[in-house]
Amino acid sequence: MLTFPNIIIAMITPFNQDGSVNYEAAVELAKKYADEGSGILLGATTGEGAVMTEEEKLKLFKVVADELKGKTLIMGNVGTNNTAESIAIAKKAEATGVDLLLCIVPYYNKPNQDGCYAHFAAIAKATSLPFFIYNVPGRTGGSIEPETVCRLARDYDNIIGLKDASASLDFAGYVAANAPEGFHLYSGEDNLTLPIIAVGGEGVITVAGHVIGKEMDAMIQAYKDGDVKKAAALHQKYLPFMKGVFCTVSPVPIKTMVNMLGFPAGPLRLPLVEANPEIREKCRQYLKDIGKL
Repeated sequence: MLTFPNIIIAMITPFNQDGSVNYEAAVELAKKYADEGSGILLGATTGEGAVMTEEEKLKLFKVVADELKGKTLIMGNVGTNNTAESIAIAKKAEATGVDLLLCIVPYYNKPNQDGCYAHFAAIAKATSLPFFIYNVPGRTGGSIEPETVCRLARDYDNIIGLKDASASLDFAGYVAANAPEGFHLYSGEDNLTLPIIAVGGEGVITVAGHVIGKEMDAMIQAYKDGDVKKAAALHQKYLPFMKGVFCTVSPVPIKTMVNMLGFPAGPLRLPLVEANPEIREKCRQYLKDIGKL
């Protein structure tokens, strides 16, 4: 049975200077976060999965799972806007050792709710692995409705959770109230972590957690333990940083910060480019403001 931590790091993918995946650095970074008690999401938005090949993603899943299987929750992103392609990589991911998958609402082609249902239902029927739906309208240009999420969760046992980056507490609250018992609702917005926990969420799939994972975990746990005042104080303290990691398009700021902290995160892949001097200075200041630099 899988154990779900408060924090799942939407992990960056370290690259070498020639642009190839630095698998050794990825394993070391994943181990660091696992040691902090966090789960790991690989090859998603923050991990620049959109510019990785299928082969690169599957190898990344495998090398991390080989090292950390059974030590923390490992999630692999297999979502695309092509249902058949998503099914194909989901099936291949079964052999890598990851615990579960993440599947994004199809982007660009913007299916209606019947299309969203059919897309995720087809994936659920095709894979033996459990998976989370990922709703991020700001990235996809479309959205799955909370009613559709709950219908899918009721109809398919392996649709077990939602990463909700809708920025809507109404959305999160509806899912918390109407999804089947045991459904895992995670915030996909760092700054809304505590509000989503308050309406029934379980944790956060986080970008800021690369730097403040332990602090965010303490915030969530304080709320779950009934210490709302402590949770609110931690939220207020770290909110500027949670917002700061999105001071320009993600993952540019967080990869810049991880490099600043001395870890070989490496460069970005085109079409993303390195932070300009203004953004670099902002990143440096955000780290200084929380005592990390």
